[in-house]
Amino acid sequence: MSTHVTIIGAGLGGLTLARVLHVHGIPSTVYEAESSATARTQGGLLDIRDYNGQPALRAAGLMDEFRGIVLEGRQAMRILDRDGKILFDLPDDGTGGSPEVLRGELRQLLLDSLPAGTVRWGHKVSGVRALGDGRHEVVFADGATVVTGLLVGADGAWSRVRPLLSDAAPEYIGISFVETYLFDGDTRHPTSAKILGAGATMALEPGKGIMAHRERDGKFHSWVMLSRPRDWFAGIDFTDPAAATARTVDEFDGWAPELTALISDGETAPVLRTLHTLPIEHRWDRVPGVTLLGDAAHLTGPNGEGANLAMYDGAELGEAVAAHPDDIETALTAYEQAMFSRSAASAAEQLDLHELLGDGTPHNLIDKFAGN
Repeated sequence: MSTHVTIIGAGLGGLTLARVLHVHGIPSTVYEAESSATARTQGGLLDIRDYNGQPALRAAGLMDEFRGIVLEGRQAMRILDRDGKILFDLPDDGTGGSPEVLRGELRQLLLDSLPAGTVRWGHKVSGVRALGDGRHEVVFADGATVVTGLLVGADGAWSRVRPLLSDAAPEYIGISFVETYLFDGDTRHPTSAKILGAGATMALEPGKGIMAHRERDGKFHSWVMLSRPRDWFAGIDFTDPAAATARTVDEFDGWAPELTALISDGETAPVLRTLHTLPIEHRWDRVPGVTLLGDAAHLTGPNGEGANLAMYDGAELGEAVAAHPDDIETALTAYEQAMFSRSAASAAEQLDLHELLGDGTPHNLIDKFAGN
């Protein structure tokens, strides 16, 4: 294949694409705005599913390495009421199809699988323009440019590549998370540790909830979910961690202190995560020489599918390019048509999850888990 593949974004999807291309002997370069692989924390646990995330890793030839970073027992699920009473407790018996790994460790696994120099750090995109005949110019914040015959936007919700294909922009879904961490939780926070299961724990009511996940080495990843307009969150000064934490905890007045302590005792500054989506049927007409994957193509609310779909997109795109190395447009057409269908189905499932967090919460959520 004579066309060098240019990938914008070193998230899980972009790196999976680069790895699958490498497996097939196709060179690529990944441009990433972050200054290094350790420039920021990479989020918490991901359940890597046996019908999309794991096949992507299999296509990348990394299943053995993946199994080496799985945290055993973390597929357990516990649902509590506001008083800390256990309403539902599903242990991890080892038969589940969604083993949990830390996002940062999975990303590093992918980085380590690529040839040195594949990822170019500190390359923030400031603009992209079409040059004709399927060629595009990418301009970086430092003034550097690159011209490519195959451009892939793997650059997330606020993609700089997406405008080449679509006028769609992410819209706020009315729900945000506030996130924090507790360290050495079993020793330093024993009261809260006692109510947590081995994996994920949720205490939910309509419009709000407290959630936590056990990670590695006694780390508790905690966050709240609040159904509030953006203006409500704008009234909280997140540059003042103590005040922001106190205001967030106020929304859970009357809840068990061992639950609220998961937030009030947080040992990192609370971080606001506003949730946005693209339209369910987001798609575009074929534009020569460019495509999207992951959140850049089909951003949805949290349903456990985002990282899995991004990796699957990357693997499927890499396989399509490898199957049609002399006909990029055929490869991109095949990839996009399949991707549009599966992303629309996933987005529809996200709406179902949104409904599960409505008036019937938590019992409709319990019914869903019990049914599965």
